Amino acid sequence: MATILLVEDDESIVNNLTEYLQSEGFEIDSATGQSQAVSKIENNKYDLLLVDISLKDGNGFAVCAAARAISETPVIFLTASSDEYSVITGLDMGADDYISKPFRPRELLSRIRSVLRRSNKSNTVIEHNSVRVDTAKGIVIKNGEEIFLSALEYRLLLVFLNNKGVVMSRNRLLEEIYDIAGEYVNDNTLTVYIKRLRDKIEDDPQNPTFIKTVRGLGYKVGD
Repeated sequence: MATILLVEDDESIVNNLTEYLQSEGFEIDSATGQSQAVSKIENNKYDLLLVDISLKDGNGFAVCAAARAISETPVIFLTASSDEYSVITGLDMGADDYISKPFRPRELLSRIRSVLRRSNKSNTVIEHNSVRVDTAKGIVIKNGEEIFLSALEYRLLLVFLNNKGVVMSRNRLLEEIYDIAGEYVNDNTLTVYIKRLRDKIEDDPQNPTFIKTVRGLGYKVGD
């Protein structure tokens, strides 16, 4: 689950965007101005910053500059102004994208997902417990040794690792695998692939601790 810091001083926009983005699976934190935003950026880790350029307390450019001094967290500017100066200034400061108000929520969602996909390409190694996945090379390592997964097993593993700590229902897994594999996977097939994946990555497949069963809800990797 990606965590987004929304820096916006319009309470109605904060409430509406928070509700919408949470419904799309994001975790949302918010700040109403520059000083509060900078403090949160210094003390928390976010996957993306959604920053309004015009703030009653300071401005979004200063928030972006503070973020860039700390990390490479991607930034999308929200602006009521479509003037060229604001756009160029934001991009020159290292912003990854901008969107002008008023905007459609689905358009913003598309921009967010696109920026997150681009930023994730630089982080090609995912680790959990004794398993390490190099997504650039398509290699899975367990306890220092490469293990070989089928294409669908590999895709299923990535779905779990990209949603660590989240309970994944069987329906959600079926939707994710369908989207990634581009082919239909039925419920029985899902059961088979979860068993096969556990056989390869669990220390004791009969008592799985990597892919945990959450009774009545689904499966989860991580706490």
